Amino acid sequence: MMSIVWLISVLLLTFVIQSDGTPRFANYLQDHMVLQRAPQRAVVWGFGDSSKLTTLRMNNQIYTTMSRAESANDLGESIWSVTLDPVSDEGPFDIHVSQPLSNGTLFTITLHDVLFGDVWICSGQSNMEMSVIDIFNGTEEIANAGNYPKIRLFTVARIPSALPLEEISGMFLNWSVASPQSVGGPSFNHMSAVCWLYGRMIHEALGGRPIGLIGTSWGGTSIELWMPPKALKDCGMSSNNESGLETYDHSFQNPPNVNNSDLYNAMIYPLTRMVIYGAIWYQGESNTGTTRDKYPCEFSKMIEYWRQIWNQRTNGDTDIQFPFGFVQLSTATNNSALVGGFPWIRWHQTFDVGYVPNNVVPKVFMAVALDLRDDPNYVHPRYKHDVGYRLSRSGLAVAYNQKVEFQGPIVSNVAYSTGSSTLNITYTAVSNIELRNPNGFEVCCQGSKCLDDKIWIPSSVSSKNGLTIILTVPSSCVGQQLYGLRYLWHETPCLFKQAAIYSYTDPNLPSPPYIKLF
Repeated sequence: MMSIVWLISVLLLTFVIQSDGTPRFANYLQDHMVLQRAPQRAVVWGFGDSSKLTTLRMNNQIYTTMSRAESANDLGESIWSVTLDPVSDEGPFDIHVSQPLSNGTLFTITLHDVLFGDVWICSGQSNMEMSVIDIFNGTEEIANAGNYPKIRLFTVARIPSALPLEEISGMFLNWSVASPQSVGGPSFNHMSAVCWLYGRMIHEALGGRPIGLIGTSWGGTSIELWMPPKALKDCGMSSNNESGLETYDHSFQNPPNVNNSDLYNAMIYPLTRMVIYGAIWYQGESNTGTTRDKYPCEFSKMIEYWRQIWNQRTNGDTDIQFPFGFVQLSTATNNSALVGGFPWIRWHQTFDVGYVPNNVVPKVFMAVALDLRDDPNYVHPRYKHDVGYRLSRSGLAVAYNQKVEFQGPIVSNVAYSTGSSTLNITYTAVSNIELRNPNGFEVCCQGSKCLDDKIWIPSSVSSKNGLTIILTVPSSCVGQQLYGLRYLWHETPCLFKQAAIYSYTDPNLPSPPYIKLF
């Protein structure tokens, strides 16, 4: 049973409206927001009486439409929607919408200080939820936030729904201009640090282009809660599976149990009428257990259906292949010997290829984070500036087609002959590699017994030749057929920024984890 605290919290957060026949904007269309810039066409929408002529005025342009005949909610309101022409001018603009009332008077509502730029969704579990105040150098980041007035922020409240909703049920942060107040809110309950840092860094790289950041995350949540029902079905999952929820600010004593798709219904679907540029995602820690091996299907299908639904509900104005970035899982325990489920989720996040972008799911990019160990903070490393940097570099390359270095070294070839005492690994995606230390590689030569992580043996780097490193095969495996090779295949595989392989020209870009079975 839900606690009284939970019920009170929901009531306080829920946007309560009583229809009186007057038009209104959808509850997440607010003053200070960002709408998607050209070449895409932004959608402005809301509610009012049915079958009413609706007029929108902005920047000396006039648009007209009719509100729908059917009701869209229990209040008897009908949806009106206007698709704007592409807007290249960033603004700010005021947007006025008018409808005639039953008494013949014209009622006008207005959005003030609206910018046109790029809108990004930021979603996932607690490492995306983690606020700026929680990270290293967060105080400085908060103090400087006022230098970025063209970045606008919005955060969805943590409220689930068993059915898809047209509007969000609550907000932790209304649309706000970036400032120490809007960026520096409470721990795990305000603006996402990863979302902010990613947005700030692409904002600067794009010459100050307006950026709208929408945070919609919930700590401790599995991917199934964020998946549309059709995506679950494609992966052999049901929407009826119940799971518990966690919250890291302890505002809810007993969060409710929810079914798969319930967070998609309440915290993603309502936003799909809004034209967006792309999304970033930081999740997977809660899938390292029983559903681990389904993650490649679940992650790819979630992206596929998010893209389809956003495209459909914005009448094709959100790209059917909008850019989707993610943070590869970082670390948890301070036990460097533990393998656990983290390495497999990292691998599955790349759809079992080992890197992105790849041909499995188009326009996907990532940040490697497994070398950002922060033992005192366990599963929530505070080195989010590095995450923001790495993710923004890959976003600039993949989402914006900028010619920037964005990947660490990627394995292109592994050369090994049975009985040899060495193994050669050649890399690509960089002009040169930095060998920071010789550790992190393991081999196994005991056939099917290698399913036991404990019998894998460290194999150190003996030398480097250009883009190729040479591993020394352990003496116990010389003369035997190698079963497999793996790199950084542990939950917490190295000390802070002490992985073996980095880009030589950008030493903050590590090589991702790798596994190969011969």
